Amino acid sequence: MAERESDALLILAAAADRHLAGRWWRPAHGPVDPRPVDPPAHACEDLGLRIAAAYERAAGPPDRVTLAGYRLLKAENLALYHAAVRAGVRVVPWRGHGQPYADSADLRERVRRTGTLAVYLTRDGHGPGPATDPHPMREPSPVTVDGVDFTHNDVFRAVHDLFGHVLLGASFGPGGEFRATWCHLGMYPPEAHQVLFAEQIGQICWFFYGPHLLGPDGRPRRPGDPGYLPPSRRPYPEQKVVRLDDHLFEEFRTLFHRGETA
Repeated sequence: MAERESDALLILAAAADRHLAGRWWRPAHGPVDPRPVDPPAHACEDLGLRIAAAYERAAGPPDRVTLAGYRLLKAENLALYHAAVRAGVRVVPWRGHGQPYADSADLRERVRRTGTLAVYLTRDGHGPGPATDPHPMREPSPVTVDGVDFTHNDVFRAVHDLFGHVLLGASFGPGGEFRATWCHLGMYPPEAHQVLFAEQIGQICWFFYGPHLLGPDGRPRRPGDPGYLPPSRRPYPEQKVVRLDDHLFEEFRTLFHRGETA
């Protein structure tokens, strides 16, 4: 089994390398760091609270730069998806009840063992508002699997799980999601970074640190606190077409630069 798991990781790593080698923006962007560590929990929480508050306040309508960033994000997601599939990874829609994986360890073990990723479809779980609300990521993509038409958000979920959680071994917690997104930034052109940051970090921070989860002291409620909601009972954030403040993005980047020099 260890050999099969190693083969699955090698397939994903080789797919990422081949994809990035041919991207027009790659020479100016620098190398992808494949093994950063999770930022400290207190740093994730301190920054996450401010990102969650900013995401809560963020409103449209989007400007042309934001919409251009989404077009680029969708195109690169499709390119990464096809790179993984061409390399031999199978992506299928999840048709069962609830989530397809118990946790990030279950996701990694099963994809490594089987070479197949099950995608929890956007139509089955998304933020408030109908799935037909206008949003670039909820538009139909060219991908159809087993008779199911994937939205661009479904494609993004597949790419994030494969290259963020399976390849990197990142967890579903704040630190792991921060690390997965940091590494993901190196797989996209700079013009898409801000919308990727909003889609991933803005939404995950709202999920873990949103105002509905805070106690009277302004900090997240912990297990055992009155009003604490376990992740399985939390709502998804609203999916917004926004970019967050530049200083939040730069502080996010600093978390990993700090880790490199610690």
